[in-house]
Amino acid sequence: MSGTDPLTRPVRLGPRSVAAIGLVTAVGVVAFGWPLLAESDSGLAHSGDAPWLFALLMPLLLGVVMATVSDTGLGAKAVAMLGVLAAAGAALRPLGAGTAGLEPMFFLMVLSGRVLGPGFGFALGGLSMFASALLTGGVGPWLPFQMLTMGWVSMGAGLLPGPHRLRGRAELAMLAGYGAVAAVLYGVVMNLYGWPFITGMATGISYSAEDPLEAKLAKFVAYVLATSMGWDLSRALLTVVLVLVLGGAVLRALRRATRRAAFGAPVAFTSASFAGDEGGNADR
Repeated sequence: MSGTDPLTRPVRLGPRSVAAIGLVTAVGVVAFGWPLLAESDSGLAHSGDAPWLFALLMPLLLGVVMATVSDTGLGAKAVAMLGVLAAAGAALRPLGAGTAGLEPMFFLMVLSGRVLGPGFGFALGGLSMFASALLTGGVGPWLPFQMLTMGWVSMGAGLLPGPHRLRGRAELAMLAGYGAVAAVLYGVVMNLYGWPFITGMATGISYSAEDPLEAKLAKFVAYVLATSMGWDLSRALLTVVLVLVLGGAVLRALRRATRRAAFGAPVAFTSASFAGDEGGNADR
């Protein structure tokens, strides 16, 4: 059985799942992009509470999970693997958090999404961030944004081309490149969440609702370069190194585990199994 057999995908995207992920993605784009999208004369642009309004992302993320379960069913084996990988991701994050932006959990999210598919990847990214927040005390209004963004990172890995044919060094090179880009974009997107909060600092890179779009974009680029680009590049570099060094072994382990789990395989009882069970009971 190949690593891309349908039975190795514990969460397959059905119509409800696709619709729910599309909805939460659309809301997420607005939630992150409102500083750039809002008109200067709108109430939203001048509201310091705007990020709080998008706390509805949390129930939408939960809705994605519920839609996935109702679409395909999330069996005990899939739940177990989701829990193990989410716990591993949550444990990896504190190892580098706060140290030059080094976050080793990214490589695991990319590899898991690649093997287990976009549906599982989206659920894994969000759950891993939630678990790591509980572990490190990082629960706050930013958490739904982190969950959504990490869900996008892991889901994107599951959507990469060539799952049936691409293996070996070519696959690792593709995953390393994707991981680097995703690690940088994660930081850039999360900066959109935090940028409006520095309005009161009155610096040259502060968000101002009165600025035209071109000025906002210029300030935001300057804000990213001044505050986080060094961290983002460090995160990207670490992701590339871990994928290239450990990626082959992790991919083989994940594919072996998913083949043995045979997600979605129907349970069938044969007469032989009943006969064997009766014989065992008789012996006892």
